[in-house]
Amino acid sequence: MTEKEKLGNYPKQMSFTAMVFWTGLFGGLFWGTIGYIASYFNFTEVSPRVIIEPWVLGNWKNGWLGTVISIILLGVLSIIAAYVYYALLRKFKGFWFGLGYGVVLFLLVFFILNPLFPGIKTFAELSRDTIITSICLYIVYGIFIGYSINYEFELNKVQVNEAST
Repeated sequence: MTEKEKLGNYPKQMSFTAMVFWTGLFGGLFWGTIGYIASYFNFTEVSPRVIIEPWVLGNWKNGWLGTVISIILLGVLSIIAAYVYYALLRKFKGFWFGLGYGVVLFLLVFFILNPLFPGIKTFAELSRDTIITSICLYIVYGIFIGYSINYEFELNKVQVNEAST
């Protein structure tokens, strides 16, 4: 009996790049929502809405619609971040690379891209709660993206090795 006959009519496995897409989208939506909850409960001064503030006119951006659109935009940007991780770091084992990736993203947003977002104060002006909450959110986001992509990469590598033997 061939491997295909054993599997029957089970759905095809998702391609690795499709998995990266969905991991990035889900990661951005989920951690963007967690970021909104953290800002709602005043753990951080930075709301997901800071991403649309410089480019969108009108007060609607400060309401629920602005929040939803901001979280969706974070999901789209997270897809890009996931593909960057996939391109640069997918071969490295362990969660430390994801943790480091989250720290690099935090530094990128709060130090380099900070002038693009008037809703984010300079690092020196941010409260300690905001800094701690934000760095933790970026770290768990980086670990989520990194570990998910690395796990799938290793799993695919094992499956290819088993199929070739």
